[in-house]
Amino acid sequence: MWILANCPVPTGGPEHSGTATSKAFLAAVTLDPVPPPTPTATPTTTATPAPVPWVRGDAQVSSTMKRGNYAVSVKCDGTNDTGRATLRVVAAGPTATPTSTRTVVPTKAPGAGGGGTFAKGAEDESGIPFGPAGVLLGLALAGGIGLALRRRRS
Repeated sequence: MWILANCPVPTGGPEHSGTATSKAFLAAVTLDPVPPPTPTATPTTTATPAPVPWVRGDAQVSSTMKRGNYAVSVKCDGTNDTGRATLRVVAAGPTATPTSTRTVVPTKAPGAGGGGTFAKGAEDESGIPFGPAGVLLGLALAGGIGLALRRRRS
């Protein structure tokens, strides 16, 4: 999660930075200055932009944190200014689930059906069984003959 704090720009020697801490964070977070906005390109602009008083950093929240509110403290290193905020955890974070890297490789070619029976042995019965197909063909033939006879009589 990103932390953004308004730390005054120090005058003199100290560096413009900050530190954020919380029980919810895995470690203390260093807050670095936000770069000033780039000025629009005009021929008369030659001065460097003034620094902005914002510092930011990326905090890692522990995945074991329970729901609730956690205090976040920010200290500006250059000016010793401090601030507090509250982080609300509304649900537990996603847990890492192991993913399988196993690739399934077929060891037998799929039965394509139709044609290509030259290399098959006589004992291989992976094609369409003749019994049900023969019965179906016989019923269709008998039905067609019966229909033809009925039309002929009427």
